[in-house]
Amino acid sequence: MSEDIGVTRFREYLRVNTEQPKPDYVACRDFLFKYADELGIQRRAVETAPGTFFVIMTIPGSRPELPAIMLYSHTDVVPTFREFWTRDPYSAFKDEQGNIFARGAQDMKCVGVQYMEALRNWFAKGVKQWKRTIHIVWGPDEEIGHINGMKGFAVTEEFKKLNIDFALDEGIATEDDVYKIFYAERIPWWVKVTLPGNPGHGSKFIEQTAVEKLHKLIASVDEFRNEQKALLAGNPELTVGDVTTSNVTIINGGVQVNVVPEKFEAYIDIRVTPLQDLDVVRARVDQWAKEAGEGVTYEFMQFSNFKLISPSTREDPFWAAIDDGLKQEGCKYKKEIFIGATDSRFVRAQGIRAIGFSPIINTPSLLHDHNEFLNEKTFLRGVQIYETLINNLANVN
Repeated sequence: MSEDIGVTRFREYLRVNTEQPKPDYVACRDFLFKYADELGIQRRAVETAPGTFFVIMTIPGSRPELPAIMLYSHTDVVPTFREFWTRDPYSAFKDEQGNIFARGAQDMKCVGVQYMEALRNWFAKGVKQWKRTIHIVWGPDEEIGHINGMKGFAVTEEFKKLNIDFALDEGIATEDDVYKIFYAERIPWWVKVTLPGNPGHGSKFIEQTAVEKLHKLIASVDEFRNEQKALLAGNPELTVGDVTTSNVTIINGGVQVNVVPEKFEAYIDIRVTPLQDLDVVRARVDQWAKEAGEGVTYEFMQFSNFKLISPSTREDPFWAAIDDGLKQEGCKYKKEIFIGATDSRFVRAQGIRAIGFSPIINTPSLLHDHNEFLNEKTFLRGVQIYETLINNLANVN
């Protein structure tokens, strides 16, 4: 039995090694250029740093006065630990059940190819233009949140010239038969806390040590963490995206075993739900530092005080187009706040509606995990869904 052309292109794309920290963006650009040429789509590259590229493919609309839609996907993938993979993560091996194993199979090379194959299917039906211009945009360095990726590109004139009104981006796989649609995401606050203290010999009872202050800090973070965890556990309607998580992720300090250190540094990963008052959460962080002890200070390594939420009711024509499309396709779905961070946050910051969606159900979520895979039938079903969604979105008046 011959393989569907979309599955073939998907596997070819997966074999392009764009693993951080040394992604091969030149090979990726070349693959995408060839792909665009195959389908007869205009394409160009924007080099944001030597060897780092955005690839922009464009299908002009019949009503150029209408703002465009963007079909977005990032091209880089996270590191792999080969000893934990049953197959080479860049071989795109397909087993007898049709499961395709590769880094990026779910996150998120599948989505980019699904866009393209949905367009291929429309072209085969004789439909090659929609009311709105469609930009298929492939971006680098999402996995590291780098300025050379969408973080920096979204504020350039080059991006603004695309005149985008709405964007599709990535979602996440679900293990049941309900798709997840993301209209917002939690706000990442990365905090570095410096805790100075009295040093001395390890044989003494020294007061006001850095480690005492560290204990107090960890206790405060855990108290808040447990409050949020209880909120989630106490309301079955809530998801993780509806509460704020906080985790101490790095602790640095000490010089040798018999010396009480003069300071510790602790790093906290806080993901703030946009449903909470940001000033209240910020005051809580202030309180952690104050209660930890004298001289304790903190700084944000990453911070935003913007609640970036895209419309998710039928009053919004783009949301209505998605809702209609999923109903047309017989898809059950649930709208949520994304628990992590995607490039949608940079797009939304420019006043552009952005919705995260990966059409993957009945599949374990394995993004960033070993033996990441996607079944070819699930992949092809996603192509069908995107056919309907793209047609609806690109024809919004």
